[in-house]
Amino acid sequence: MNILITGGAGFIGSHVVRLFVDNYPNYHIFNLDALTYAGNLENLKDIEDKPNYTFVKGDITDEFFVNNLFNSHKFDGVIHLAAESHVDRSIVDPLAFVKTNVIGTMVLLNAFKNIWHGNYENKRFYHVSTDEVYGTLGETGLFTENTSYDPNSPYSASKASSDHFVRAYGETYGLPYVISNCSNNYGQFQFPEKLIPLLINNIIQNKALPVYGDGNYTRDWLYVKDHALAIDLVFHKGKNTETYNIGGFNEWKNIDLVTLLCAQMDEKLGRKAGTSEKLITYVKDRPGHDLRYAIDASKINKELGWKPSVTFEQGLEITIDWYLENEIWLKNVTSGAYLEYYEKQYS
Repeated sequence: MNILITGGAGFIGSHVVRLFVDNYPNYHIFNLDALTYAGNLENLKDIEDKPNYTFVKGDITDEFFVNNLFNSHKFDGVIHLAAESHVDRSIVDPLAFVKTNVIGTMVLLNAFKNIWHGNYENKRFYHVSTDEVYGTLGETGLFTENTSYDPNSPYSASKASSDHFVRAYGETYGLPYVISNCSNNYGQFQFPEKLIPLLINNIIQNKALPVYGDGNYTRDWLYVKDHALAIDLVFHKGKNTETYNIGGFNEWKNIDLVTLLCAQMDEKLGRKAGTSEKLITYVKDRPGHDLRYAIDASKINKELGWKPSVTFEQGLEITIDWYLENEIWLKNVTSGAYLEYYEKQYS
């Protein structure tokens, strides 16, 4: 089998690529990534010479390029992770999110449809999405696979649109697809614009820890390697035309998460307890900020036997240790354009 994984040099994508390359030597894994600010081939240095792995630099919105790639390799499966994914960036430049997340998904769907012409036996298009398409929850309740879509940011609206197009291609053209909607991920190789690596990096440098609004926004958190394992299961054992919600059964208010991380960082760095917590700085709230996300992952648990392997406290400690042991990686990705963006967002 030839499998195309888009966005495979990014945070979640690199973990999925590594898992598939290592676990399926009879598959040839093609990693398609445009290597924008969050894509980093250093994330995959340990597998770059494997015989069943090929990296391809390219843009999923380039229709001519994508069609040639599909015609050359006749991909049996696509795992589509490539996306613009940071809400703050979507507020600044929403059209970039429409281009990548909507048009890019359409280009891939068309290429997949056109090479197989309805002969879809043992073929699959897997679209990886987000829980943010469901909008916001009150203090109670959980997102299920039947929750109505209600996106509130340009990012979540673009992902909701791409989800709808994937389903439309299934209904209209018989294209075999699965979709998963996942909660917030954390772990190794995450670009430090996202909350947890941003905080780790700032604590190392004794910089302010920005917290939106009153800090009481609630998110469900999942360790990235558990997400990769779930993607593996859904790709191989999920049912066509089905959606699977993937979550950590693990809700945290932002301020409680920040406080826990501060305590773990102080211990790791040998600092006096409470030192990092003094860096917490409340900043102007994000427009359209969703109050609470929480995933009901009982379907994937019952049907495919998946569940998280670590608690949040365990996963957070593993994550902190990795960033402290890989400060060169951290310094390499926090230079140039990222610093300009950081100052614009949080100054």
